[in-house]
Amino acid sequence: MTSESSTSTGSGRSFTYRLAAGILKPVLVAMGVKDWQGTEHLPTTGGYLAVANHITNLDPLTFAHFLYDSSRPPRILAKASLWKVPVLKGVLVRTGMIPVHRGTAGAASSLADAVRQLESGECVAVFPEGTLTRDPDLWPMVGKTGAARLALSSGVPVIPVAQWGPQLILPQYSKRLYPFPRKKVSVHAGPPVDLSDLLDRPQDAAVLTEATERIMAAITALLEEIRGEKAPAVRYDMRKAARAHQAAAAASALAEAPAAEPDMDAAPGTVADAEQATSELVPDVEPTGGIEPVEETGRSAGPGDEPVDGTSDVSEPDQPTTDEGRR
Repeated sequence: MTSESSTSTGSGRSFTYRLAAGILKPVLVAMGVKDWQGTEHLPTTGGYLAVANHITNLDPLTFAHFLYDSSRPPRILAKASLWKVPVLKGVLVRTGMIPVHRGTAGAASSLADAVRQLESGECVAVFPEGTLTRDPDLWPMVGKTGAARLALSSGVPVIPVAQWGPQLILPQYSKRLYPFPRKKVSVHAGPPVDLSDLLDRPQDAAVLTEATERIMAAITALLEEIRGEKAPAVRYDMRKAARAHQAAAAASALAEAPAAEPDMDAAPGTVADAEQATSELVPDVEPTGGIEPVEETGRSAGPGDEPVDGTSDVSEPDQPTTDEGRR
């Protein structure tokens, strides 16, 4: 791209952002009382990665508004399906957003594009959890490794941001707004996350997991200050919640299966097989998918056995089944 075309693209992006901000700002002001803090931590020059918790479908707007007001227009990684919405597609293209192709090889190219933007001096915004938190009390859950990969690959500052209040205007999974009475919307930024000791190490599972946990811990600490509460000692883990759900379903199926006749060897396909199937429901390797919220807490003492690439939503894994009633 030539200098002239780059300038033209930048001007177009800036104009679209100003237009969107002009429309969005009075809407947000009408709905909530702004509590913006920590803006001194946002770099005004050079690339940096902004990472935030994700509690409702409204908080991408408050996140972008906070960064735009305090620093400069961010480039946000968003699911590629949004580019199929006619009017929204034009806004996404003109503001330079980065599409993430979930569950495909294209997800890796999205990360590569984000790294290039960071190295060129852009602000890139990411939700490390990759989806709305499934924690029952809306605390940050175990993060995915996409944000850590971006940070370690680019070496730019990682600025944690915590949000609280947008969920009062638009609750999770709701399409109905509750703008009145006006709610307090808090968005606070903190000092950069220290990943300096990890930059020169290979990006293996241990390093990515450690970097991801440091990022999530920094966001959680900021949210504790906003809420005036202490976060749970054990972070919610969607993968462990999925396995607990699967095990509970298998146990229920086992309980409903007819018992074997006494003093007889169990034949293939009876309760003995069901017991064996139940023991195999918790694999040695973590599943790479997640599920929708379940009754189990799914909390984990760490960020999980194996990190998952990418920053987008995960899909629900196939539910294993057991043979019932076969003799």
